[in-house]
Amino acid sequence: MEKLTGKKIDTAVFISGSGSNLNSIIKNSLKKNFPIKISLVISNNKNAYGINYAKNNKIKFKIINSKKMINFESKTLIILKKNNIKLICLAGFMKVLSDKFIKDFKYKILNIHPSLLPKYKGLNTHKRVLKNKEKFSGCTVHYVTNKLDSGRVILQKKVRIIKADNEKTLRKKILKIEHLLYPKAIKLALKN
Repeated sequence: MEKLTGKKIDTAVFISGSGSNLNSIIKNSLKKNFPIKISLVISNNKNAYGINYAKNNKIKFKIINSKKMINFESKTLIILKKNNIKLICLAGFMKVLSDKFIKDFKYKILNIHPSLLPKYKGLNTHKRVLKNKEKFSGCTVHYVTNKLDSGRVILQKKVRIIKADNEKTLRKKILKIEHLLYPKAIKLALKN
């Protein structure tokens, strides 16, 4: 993995849905001392609400709606190279990137997941956490590998689950800390 120094790093954020973490990263990226600039937003879903954050902030965005992941990845790599992207942040991107894509990109790829990994990888996290009567949940920012939610952890933050919590309240509680944790993890990842 290449090391980067100097000016703000051109970054792409991959989304599939609401883009609330994208919005949080954009806000942080506008601060003078934040190490990245969001140069590109990529979505595999033309209806992703998060595209509006790109539009509102005049950030270039691409919708790559390929059914086959191999097509999505090859098109995406060309766009990343063209835009000099040196960091990818996955923010609610609902696909697993291949080993080939990760190796071909050569730089760091980060992801945020709404659980305390390695517990509760994959989908329906909050539902599974509540079903198992966990006392805590939280979120994790980690490096991306070709295995689902399995890369080395950069940062984690825990939240207490109360009796009154349901999927909706837990999601809301965790999302709030995701928005704080992801920017901190980006800074940390770029120092190493």
